[in-house]
Amino acid sequence: MKNRSVLITGASSGIGRACALHLSRQGFQVFAGVRSSQDADALLAEAFGNITPLFLDVTDTGAIAAAVKRVADATGGTLYGLINNAGVGLGGPLELLPGDKISQLLKVNVLGAVAVTQAFLPLIRNNRGGRIIMISSISGRIALPGLSVYAASKFALEALSDALRVELKPFNITVVLIEPGNVATPIWEKSIADNNAVMAQADAEVKKLYANVIQTLNKIAQNPQGIEPEHVASIVAHALVVKRPRSRYLVGKRIWMLWLLSRLPDGIRDWILLRNFK
Repeated sequence: MKNRSVLITGASSGIGRACALHLSRQGFQVFAGVRSSQDADALLAEAFGNITPLFLDVTDTGAIAAAVKRVADATGGTLYGLINNAGVGLGGPLELLPGDKISQLLKVNVLGAVAVTQAFLPLIRNNRGGRIIMISSISGRIALPGLSVYAASKFALEALSDALRVELKPFNITVVLIEPGNVATPIWEKSIADNNAVMAQADAEVKKLYANVIQTLNKIAQNPQGIEPEHVASIVAHALVVKRPRSRYLVGKRIWMLWLLSRLPDGIRDWILLRNFK
C-alpha cells in the first residue's frame, strides 16, 4: 500500500478524532473533517504525525467540493481511504420526535455519507484501489425502542454499503462496515441534552404513555458502559491495512447479546424487549 492518505469525516470528537490521531501515528496522511477552528486547534495539539484539518460539513455541498480540491491538490489527485464517521444521535418514542429533528439526522447520517462518498470516489478510483469505511452501529442490525430514527439511518447505511461493495469490487475498492456497540464519546452527553429538550416540548399526556421507554433510554445514556473510541480506531486501522478485510466488524462489550437478539424470531425478540423496557 503505497498511498497512505485517508479522509475522516466527523473528526472533531469521539470515534472520528480517535481515528485521526491513531492513523496519523500509524504513518497515514490524515485529512480530518472538523466543524470549527477550535476543533482543528485541539486536534493538532494532540497530533503526532501528518494531520490536516479540513472544515467539512457533510450537509454542505460547497464544503465537500472544497475538501475534495484540498485533498486532490495535496495528494496529486488520489486518495486511499475514506472513513464516513460523521453522525448525530436522536432518541425518544417516534410519536414524540419533531419532523425537523428527524430530517436533520437523516440528512447528516445518510445523505451526508452518500454525498461525501460520491465526491471522493473519483480520487479513490484514481488510486487504482482503496478502502471505504462506513461507521455504522449495532443499531444497523437491530432497532431498539426509542432509537427508531437513529437505527433507520444505520440500517440505510448498511444497505448502501452492501450495494456499494459489489458495485466497486471491479475497481479494487473495498467497502467495510464497522458496527460498534456503546462507545464512550461525547455523543451521550449531547444526546441527553438534545433528548431532554425534545421531550420538554412534547405533549405531556402522550409523554406519560411512553414513560418506560423514556426512563430506560435516560438510564442507558447516563451510564452507557461503552468502550473507548480508541478501540474502534484500532479496528478501523486494521480494516485499512489487512489484505482481505471482512465486510463487517462488530465491536464492543457484550455486543454478541444484541447480535443474538437480532437473529431471533420477531415475536421472541419483541417479547424480550418489552420485558426489558418495563
